Amino acid sequence: MNEKEESPGQSYGGLLAVLGALLALTAVSVAAARLYTGPLRAGVALGIAGLKSALVLVFFMRLREAGPAVAGGFLATVLTLAVFMALTFSDVLYR
Repeated sequence: MNEKEESPGQSYGGLLAVLGALLALTAVSVAAARLYTGPLRAGVALGIAGLKSALVLVFFMRLREAGPAVAGGFLATVLTLAVFMALTFSDVLYR
């Protein structure tokens, strides 16, 4: 039993594709920060960061294979973060 057990979707080619996507999103993020100066600049940056974190969570941290307790804890964390971000943005907007 010396064979390395590989889970579905965790081949080297798949991981390299995810790495390529992360690098491409980083390039898009840098380009957007330098070129785009509109009012949605922070939203664009947060959207790209969200995509990159989702890729890392699903493929490298294997959240897809986790049990329901881990997925529920992650969902609760994301919802709490979203509430705090919304409150922060609304506070800054109405000062």
